Amino acid sequence: MIAAAPSNAAPAAPAAHASPAVAAPHAKVPTHRLCAQPTKPGYMACNAVARTDITPHLSLRPHAAPSGFGPSDLQSAYNLPQSGGSGQTVAIVDANDDPNAEQDLATYRSQYGLPECSTANGCFQKVDQDGGTNYPAADSGWAGEISLDVDMVSAACPSCHILLVEANSANMSDLGTAVNRAVTMGAKYVSNSYGGGEDSTDATSDEQYFNHPGVAITVSSGDSGYGVEYPAASKYVTAVGGTSLQQDSSSRGWSETVWGSSAGGNGAGSGCSQYDAKPAWQQDTGCSNRTVADVASVADPATGLAVYDSYQASGWNVYGGTSASSPFIAGVYALAGTPGSGDTPASYPYSHASALNDVTSGANGSCNPSYLCTAGTGYDGPTGLGTPNGTAAFTK
Repeated sequence: MIAAAPSNAAPAAPAAHASPAVAAPHAKVPTHRLCAQPTKPGYMACNAVARTDITPHLSLRPHAAPSGFGPSDLQSAYNLPQSGGSGQTVAIVDANDDPNAEQDLATYRSQYGLPECSTANGCFQKVDQDGGTNYPAADSGWAGEISLDVDMVSAACPSCHILLVEANSANMSDLGTAVNRAVTMGAKYVSNSYGGGEDSTDATSDEQYFNHPGVAITVSSGDSGYGVEYPAASKYVTAVGGTSLQQDSSSRGWSETVWGSSAGGNGAGSGCSQYDAKPAWQQDTGCSNRTVADVASVADPATGLAVYDSYQASGWNVYGGTSASSPFIAGVYALAGTPGSGDTPASYPYSHASALNDVTSGANGSCNPSYLCTAGTGYDGPTGLGTPNGTAAFTK
């Protein structure tokens, strides 16, 4: 394991050494899923995983930095502007309640010198799926998911507003109702960090919950390696895969491979949908239906993210999963600007593939045709067209 000398300490703090947080790509680090796998059709699980070999802390030593990548790391890796997104609202849709969401977000943003985002200043809002304050039952797993989501939006787009919509349950009908609520409340970017098995009702769910022209809807591709989850398979969403991210001596300063291994197991989801039709903007020839994913960003917990989560958790943790990449990409869309009113923004990267970092190595399993699970030049399943290199790929 490589000990990371973090570049993400709070402003004006002396240099600090965090606990080892960044392992080599494909390193097998011990993790646990924050949400249990669904036990029946129509139910979803969050796609967040926690490192269990990193000791969490409710507070840090003076001048210490959290383990894991922080906002400045991600802004550097993905060539993102430090300003932009002002006035844009990114919605986070999750199940159940995180009672500590706002205070934990404040801790994260304070640590990294990001502007305040609170109810008091109008930047943060939390509602139930009906738009009110009758919040659902609290759940520690989904609370960790919520912490990861709001922190990753903050890392990508520090000036964005955040709307957290909490669904009554992890049933697709409740989560879908929450998606519709987010759009009704004006969000042009909606992140969904959950998934479940595909079934024959998916096309109906597409039309009921995800057909929102002019809204960039991002969805995690899954954390179990090769295989397709819904709603990532929806033709109306940007399916977001995952990578392992490493700092290096290249001109970019960073390199990425697929999160996963050819042996399968934990890794970004990908593949050919059983039920969803292929959107017109997707041109790969080895899958006659919708192919997952479209784009990607860091998701490997071995090269994971610093997250603050205090609800039945111990504060600073290192989290990963494609639950990190979906809200991050939603934030990148927000930096790029408001989508065209009649557009499906999932199509945008396909018109600007050269403005992405092409991920050309790694796999999340074995399959035929091989590009559905193995990276190569151009489009592949686990990382889609690639990862952000600025915001140009996320505009019309």
